Amino acid sequence: MTVSTQGLELRAGSRALRDAVELLSSMRFAIALLSVICIASVIGTVVKQAEPFNNYVNQFGPFWADVFASANLYTVYSAWWFLLILAFLVTSTSLCIARNTPKILADFKAFKENLREQSLKAFPHRAESALDAAPEAAANRIGQTLLKAGWKVRLQSRDTPAGQGWMVAAKKGAANKWGYLAAHSAIVLVCVGGLLDGDLMVRAQTWFNGKQVFSGGGLIADVPEKHRLSASNPTFRGNLLVTEGTASSTAILSQPTGVLLQELPFSVELKKFIVEYYETGMPRLFASDIVIHDNDTGEQTPARVEVNHPVFHRGVAIYQSSFDDGGSRVKLKAIPVTRATKPFEVEGTIGGSTQLSNGDQQLTLEYTGLRVINVENFAGQGSGADVRKVDLRDEIQNAMGAAHKPNAGKTLRNVGPSVTYKLRDNAGQAVEYHNYMLPVDLDGQRVFLLGMRETPQDSFRYLRVPADDQDSMAGFARMREALDDPAMRAEAVRRYAVQSVEGGRPDLAEALAASAGRALSLFAGAEAQAQTASPNARAIGGLQAVSNFLEENVPEAERERASDVLIRILNGTLFELLQLSREKAGLAPLARDDATQRFMTQAVISLSDTFFYPAPMALMLEDFTHVQASVFQVARAPGKTVVYLGCLLLILGVFAMLYVRERRVWVWLAPQGEGSQASLALSTNRKTLDADREFELIKTQLLQGNT
Repeated sequence: MTVSTQGLELRAGSRALRDAVELLSSMRFAIALLSVICIASVIGTVVKQAEPFNNYVNQFGPFWADVFASANLYTVYSAWWFLLILAFLVTSTSLCIARNTPKILADFKAFKENLREQSLKAFPHRAESALDAAPEAAANRIGQTLLKAGWKVRLQSRDTPAGQGWMVAAKKGAANKWGYLAAHSAIVLVCVGGLLDGDLMVRAQTWFNGKQVFSGGGLIADVPEKHRLSASNPTFRGNLLVTEGTASSTAILSQPTGVLLQELPFSVELKKFIVEYYETGMPRLFASDIVIHDNDTGEQTPARVEVNHPVFHRGVAIYQSSFDDGGSRVKLKAIPVTRATKPFEVEGTIGGSTQLSNGDQQLTLEYTGLRVINVENFAGQGSGADVRKVDLRDEIQNAMGAAHKPNAGKTLRNVGPSVTYKLRDNAGQAVEYHNYMLPVDLDGQRVFLLGMRETPQDSFRYLRVPADDQDSMAGFARMREALDDPAMRAEAVRRYAVQSVEGGRPDLAEALAASAGRALSLFAGAEAQAQTASPNARAIGGLQAVSNFLEENVPEAERERASDVLIRILNGTLFELLQLSREKAGLAPLARDDATQRFMTQAVISLSDTFFYPAPMALMLEDFTHVQASVFQVARAPGKTVVYLGCLLLILGVFAMLYVRERRVWVWLAPQGEGSQASLALSTNRKTLDADREFELIKTQLLQGNT
C-alpha cells in the first residue's frame, strides 16, 4: 500500500467545505504546519524567553522590540498562534491517521493471493523454473520452507484448463506499516502533551474562571483571591523563592502583562542553601536542604534539591532553579573620591533603601546586591595594558572574569565579596555601582576596583584605587583630602621647591614654586572651581586639565618638552602632598622605593580619573551578614507522561519505517506433465542490495530445492 498525500474527500457538502476538509486532513498540510512549528521553535531558542521588556529594547531597539512583542516572540511557546498551530497539527495528523488506518489494517491482513499469473512477469525480481513435483506437493513444500524462514504464508488452489494450479502467497516485514501509525500517533501525543503542559490551562482559567493577571506590587499575602490559582490546578510551571529559615507555599507564574499566584498543596521550608566549590573557586554544587510541609496531612518530609535532581511531592516537581539574596545585612563605609567629604557609615538590607543628604542634593541609596564569592579569570596578567584607561572594560574582559579570553588559558581566583548599589537623585535618575571589598592584584599593583554604569545594558567601568602599605584605601583617601586643601597644597609646593633647588637660590625656588603651584592647582581642579558659581559644581581637574592648559598656552612645537617638565613637577609635588597627609595622620613618611613608586604612579592616575566619577564618595563594604534565598521551579506537568509515550512511539515508528522492509513473495505453480511450472516474484518497498541477495536465496531454496 502506498500512503497518499491527499486528504479525506467528502461526498456531500459544498465545494468549499469539501476542499477545506481535504486540505486539513492531507499530509502536505500537516508537513507545512510541522515546518512552521520548527521555525517558531528556532526563534524561541535564539530569542531569550520571558525576559523583562527593557532587555529586549536594549537588544533590538524600541521599534523592533515593539514589533517582536506584538508577534509574541518573547513568549513563543505560549503564544496564541503557536498553540493554534499545535491544535491544527493535532487535528490534521489525527485525520491523516483516521484516513489511512483502515487501508493499512486491510493491507496488513491481505496476502494478495488473487494476483494473476501474468502480473508476476511485471516485477523486477522474477524467475521461472520447472519442478519435478506436482503443483500441490510443490506448494506444500514451498509453503513449509517459507514458514520456517519466518514468512506468513497462504495457499490458494485455482482451476486451470491444464488442471489444478496453486498460488503460494507469503509476506514478511509487515511491522513497517505499524511504523507509519506509530510515528504519526507520536506527533499527536507530543503535541497534546505540549498543549497540556503549556499555558493553555492557565489561560483558560483567566478566560472562563474569572481569574485576572496581577500587575501591581506589595506583599504576596495582600494579593486578592482573583489573582490566585487553586492548588488543584491541573498544570502549571512557576518560581518559588524561599529565604533561609522561612517557608513559602505560593509560586509566581509569569504572564506577559504581570503575574498569577499559584497556591501549592504544601509549603517548602528552606533549612540551608549549600554551595560547594572546586579548588579553582568555581561552583561545584548548588543544593537546598528543605522540609516539605503537607497542607492536608501535616506530614513533614525532609529532602535535598540539587541541580538536575528534583524532588517530587503530590505530583509537583521541585527543581533547583537558581539562588538569590534573602535580605542580607550590609554595613557600608563612605570613602571620599571626588572631593573632600567626611567619612560615614550606613547600614541596610539588600533590597531596601536609605535616604542620604549631600547638602541641597537628596540621594536615595538602594542596596541591590551582595556577592560573597567572585571568581575571576586572571590569565594574562602583566601584559602591559595601559593602566591610565578610565574605561577598564577591555582589561576586565581580558583579566577579570565574566567576560572570557578565547585565546588564552584561565587562571581562576576568588577575589572576595562585592556589593552593588544604586544612587538615585530626586529626578529618579540612578547610577549603579559595583565595589569589591578587598584589593586585587592587577599589573603588579594591589588596587581596589570601584565599578559604575549609568544604564543596565552597559558594562561596568572600573576605577582603580591603589591600596596603601596597610592594604587599605585610607592612604588614597588622605591624599584626596589633602588635594582639596589649599593650605596643604601650598605647603607641598613649598617643600618641593626647597628640596629641588640647590645652592639656596631664592629666585629659582620662587619660579619653581609658581610653576608647581599652578600645576597642582590645575590638577586639583581649583582653578575651574573658582570660575564656577556653585560649590557643588563638578570641577575639571586631573591630567585632562593639565593637558587643556598646555594646548591653550604653549606652542605646539614646545608642548612635548613642556609637558615632560610639568609632569615631573606635578609628580614631585603630589609625592610631597602624600607625605604631608601621612604626617598629619601621625604616620611615618614613606621610603622612596619601588613599592612607593608603584603606589604613586597608580595614585596619580586614579586621582585624575576621580574627576569622571559620578559620586562624591564610594561606599565600601565593611561588614555583612549573609542570608541566602533559594529559587525553585515548581511544576505540575501531566503532559510529561504523554510526551514520553509519544517519544517512545516515535522511536519505534522511525526504526520500523527505516529498518523494517516489507516483502511479499508469490509462487504460481501450474501443471506441466508429471511436474509443474513455477513462476516466482518478489516485491519489496525499498530496492536495496539486501533485497537482491534475499531474492537469490529464495530462488535457490524454492525453485531448485526439488524433493
